[in-house]
Amino acid sequence: MQERFILTLSCPDRPGIVHAVSGFLLERGGNIEEAAQFNDAATGQFFMRVQFVSQQADLQALRQALPALAARLDLRWQLHAAHAPTRTVIFVSRQGHCLNDLLFRCRSGLLPLDVRAIISNHRDFEPLASGYGIAFHHLPVHAGNKAEAEARQLEIIEAAGAELVVLARYMQILSDGMCQRLAGRAINIHHSFLPGFKGARPYHRAHERGVKLIGATAHYVTTDLDEGPIIEQDVTRVDHGQTPEQLTTTGRDTESLVLARAVKWHAEHRVLLNGRRTVVFR
Repeated sequence: MQERFILTLSCPDRPGIVHAVSGFLLERGGNIEEAAQFNDAATGQFFMRVQFVSQQADLQALRQALPALAARLDLRWQLHAAHAPTRTVIFVSRQGHCLNDLLFRCRSGLLPLDVRAIISNHRDFEPLASGYGIAFHHLPVHAGNKAEAEARQLEIIEAAGAELVVLARYMQILSDGMCQRLAGRAINIHHSFLPGFKGARPYHRAHERGVKLIGATAHYVTTDLDEGPIIEQDVTRVDHGQTPEQLTTTGRDTESLVLARAVKWHAEHRVLLNGRRTVVFR
């Protein structure tokens, strides 16, 4: 029976990388179904994503063989079984539009996620989690218990075997230590008024300024608040006739769509980190 795999890699650019990778796969019965590459002239780095099938090699055998190729080319690589959904934990506070959208897409087969837990500092979405049969963890966070709460969050993440953490409008700032523990596997979403309208009620403040575009940004979480490597962005045009409430609705729709795209691309192993930027093979 054929097995399908996804190999992602990056390395210093040099002639012969594609030839070496395709040759490696051919020797193990690999048939390439999809391939994308990017040469970053600014950094001298090469990035590649290959989806392939093989009748000869399994995941373990390929992972055992890849280090030799990696040593030759100075590769940083990851190999995944293409059929395996990404084990995920979602954080949420009191705005549920992104959470609801992600869960619906998962149930509909539109997102390759295995959502194993939902963590919230409020109980608002406990019934929603129950309806989807997902474990819900209520962990209030305040100045006096932040370290304890984050320790418990990490316990839940590790117990779930989570490969991805999604901050679906989770309105708590993660500590630097938490950000470092989740580096490269935590995605956040926020409106794209930043830094113009930080803080509470950004859409009302945007209305006061007469904005003409509503936007959203999905990015990886880093210790620099809301400044991690960007995965996806989008905007929607608005006009003077819309109320703050209508702007808020438009913004929430845009946030949901942008986050869903970013999560999908990450789960399909289409996003590679490139310093402070990302390479996204859509």
